[in-house]
Amino acid sequence: METALKKSLLTVATLFALGLATPATAHEDHACADSACTIQLLYAADEAGGGDTIAPTRYGTWGFDVAGMDRSVRPGVDFFAYANGTWAKNTRIPDDQSSYGSFRALRDLSELRVHKLVESYPLGNPETDGDAAKIAAIYRGFMDEATIEKLDARPLQPVLERVRKADSHLELARLMGAHDTFNTTLFALMVGDDQRDPDHYTLYLSQAGLGLPDREMYLRDTFAPQRERYLAYVAQMLELAGWKDPKAAAQAVLDFETRVAEAHWTRAESRDRDKTYNPVAFADFDKYAPGFPWAEYFKAAGVDHGDRAVVRQYTAVPKLAKLFAETDVATLQAWQAFHAVDGAAPLLSSRFANAHFEFRDRFMNGQQAQRERWKRAVALVESTIGEAVGRDYVKLYFPPEAKAKMDELVANVKAGMAARLDQLDWMSEATKAEARAKLQGFGLKIGHPEKWRDYSGLRIVNGDVVGNRLRSRQFEWDYRRARLGKPVDKAEWSMTPQTVNAYYNSVKNEIVFPAAILQPPFFDPDADPAVNYGGIGAVIGHEIIHGFDDQGRKSDGKGLLRDWWTPEDAAKFEAQAAKLGAQYEAYEFPQLPGLHINGRQTMGENIGDLGGVTIALEAYRRSLGGKPAPVIDGFTGEQRFFLGWAQVWRTLWRDDALRQQLVTNVHSPGDIRAFAPLRNIDAWYDAFGVKQGDRLYIKPEDRVRIW
Repeated sequence: METALKKSLLTVATLFALGLATPATAHEDHACADSACTIQLLYAADEAGGGDTIAPTRYGTWGFDVAGMDRSVRPGVDFFAYANGTWAKNTRIPDDQSSYGSFRALRDLSELRVHKLVESYPLGNPETDGDAAKIAAIYRGFMDEATIEKLDARPLQPVLERVRKADSHLELARLMGAHDTFNTTLFALMVGDDQRDPDHYTLYLSQAGLGLPDREMYLRDTFAPQRERYLAYVAQMLELAGWKDPKAAAQAVLDFETRVAEAHWTRAESRDRDKTYNPVAFADFDKYAPGFPWAEYFKAAGVDHGDRAVVRQYTAVPKLAKLFAETDVATLQAWQAFHAVDGAAPLLSSRFANAHFEFRDRFMNGQQAQRERWKRAVALVESTIGEAVGRDYVKLYFPPEAKAKMDELVANVKAGMAARLDQLDWMSEATKAEARAKLQGFGLKIGHPEKWRDYSGLRIVNGDVVGNRLRSRQFEWDYRRARLGKPVDKAEWSMTPQTVNAYYNSVKNEIVFPAAILQPPFFDPDADPAVNYGGIGAVIGHEIIHGFDDQGRKSDGKGLLRDWWTPEDAAKFEAQAAKLGAQYEAYEFPQLPGLHINGRQTMGENIGDLGGVTIALEAYRRSLGGKPAPVIDGFTGEQRFFLGWAQVWRTLWRDDALRQQLVTNVHSPGDIRAFAPLRNIDAWYDAFGVKQGDRLYIKPEDRVRIW
């Protein structure tokens, strides 16, 4: 069953498209690009052009797909259907996708462009012929299906042998600290900007260890079918690995992970920045969380030159350490062996890759067919050496004039935010002064990094698919851990230019827009300005508002985690936020009875949408310079603005993927995002004549007024 819903998050890296995300990372917050959750993401057409480039799809004659509307539906009854209904009826989710819509179409375009690039790189000597030879080796190695089939399980054997040799709790802890494996860990490490010292890097430690996407899937009766199928999958992978008594071992793994899930914080709890900054000195870990050999773990991870870690889920870590000590070695080894096979499976022969697909993609997400091999090869390249590809991508697909127009749009939306701040009647002057200072200090990155990653230290070998992946994992970790305690690189990007997404970084207090998102339907230099303001303008606004949402507001203009609000203002803000959360929790999904949006979990993104549309509308009005907007095809300027917003969030989504998204994601589904923030904006009611009695109508006194 296909549901008109927008996938709310495309991952920051493309390894998930390949299926290379190990279960150790599968639990992590899908709105964050880093373990400290200081980087908040926006969310998730083969059009061949002339010459050497591939052109994007254009939408209608003025930037909006009028033919995709369903004008038989009243806007106040179902605004998603009004704006996108005919498109939804006539569009089919590709068999190799679990969702399809504006984001996915643009991601397909980026993927097609990257494919053309990597196909052009000749196979050479990766040791001497630079990044192009490395890219070619990674890509062509994965495309050599015959050799991969012939090798079968052989590349996996050294990985499994390390697990077998880890025959004590001490050795298993050391294995958990290693980063050149496909194994998992109870404690995820990340080196990132220090929220209390934004000019330096620090070490963060987070909960980990699950194979299903979220703790709720282990603990709620609703997900009994997922647990049953997961148990069979664990046994299947252990059998493929040649593990002794795979069915009994699989049951032990599931029982162990269920106890891990019981210790984990919820996603909503893990968002709370008041609770997730807890520095613990290395010397104090044995007392704080006894039962785990911390010194050996940190040494194995190569971070023992530091002196502390900032613990995110503070009360979960001692429980996990105790659980580790109480669990027998055989269970921990089976747990590691399963995750090793699961993590490596997409790189191995078809019997491994197909088993991985059948559970991870078909069963969990409803995807009907495995992605074509070249698409998975592109994903592998992107996740391994993405910025090297990005250098060439930018030369072909990011003209300088696009940056100039984005600079202008951002300036106008920032001015819209400043104007909204001046108009607020619930915020005191003391808090407004701090908010203005934060807005003034916002950094902006458009298109691509000024300084590119150096991959000269990454060892790639022709034909060694699994080895290349393991070495790249170690290379990336070495790059991160070497910066521990050093000054922050303010110029660094957390996305490649070809990534279709955007983000706000609270510690750097900056908004970032890669080149790939600066295309229709988000941004088209030839489109009607109203559509651009409703598209990329509202996305810009969304990212700005992340600096002032329920968590972003806890950092100041210099990125420092501190409380700069008066208590009275904070209370007023939280009251409005709670009203907004209640609105979202009231939405129902008849095809998934019992599942709802989690208002606390999605709070930041919901506030971002409401505020983003609000300040983008302010910016659009200011851009008119006091002149009336033209009427185009019978639509007023403000109607076109709101239609531009709704067009961005068009999508079809399979029910299985939606089920997982509602539980794991901090973004609301796209069809909800298309209209939910608009219900609180008076101008939307005026633009479309929405009246009491319409399904989407909210009384003026009940509308949420934040920014």
